Amino acid sequence: MSFWRPPTYRPLTSAECTERASAQAPSLRRRLTAFVYEGVLLFGIVVPVALVYGVLTNQRHGMEGRLGLGLTLFATLLIYFVWCWRRSGQTLAMKTWHLQLVDAGGARPPIWRAMLRHLLSWLWFAPSLVAAWAFDWHSTGQIMGALVGWIGVYSLLSYLLPRRQFLHDVLSGTRLIDARP
Repeated sequence: MSFWRPPTYRPLTSAECTERASAQAPSLRRRLTAFVYEGVLLFGIVVPVALVYGVLTNQRHGMEGRLGLGLTLFATLLIYFVWCWRRSGQTLAMKTWHLQLVDAGGARPPIWRAMLRHLLSWLWFAPSLVAAWAFDWHSTGQIMGALVGWIGVYSLLSYLLPRRQFLHDVLSGTRLIDARP
């Protein structure tokens, strides 16, 4: 009697990574699905960190200590992403969707390149949030509309860039590759 065993996946060899680094990026649909899934998984990191921050700083109101909380969350996310990308080239969402981050040569990105990619990945959000601030938008609908609209534009920009990579990958010298064996 045999029991079902989940499939096992071997990591890509360095030769496979090098070969795939010169190919076109995985589909936009797959990368955006991993992006949304990553956002859901990040709640498991952000909420406990914010809770600990609130307890340690005796924060009694959400508007108190916003800068400190923001910087703490930014540093936490930086550490999370850089650690994952340096360790295996994949976050949990990237593993689920078989995506891997490599540098132009197909190797794991060095720490400075992973940090640069994380900083540049804020291009997903920063332009729309700056526009909301500049136009003095306060309603949730206006801000969400700007965010969703910009994310759509930013995503479609990948069709104009080399190998259909995202702008932050082009600027940081990294690539997302298909990690299916």
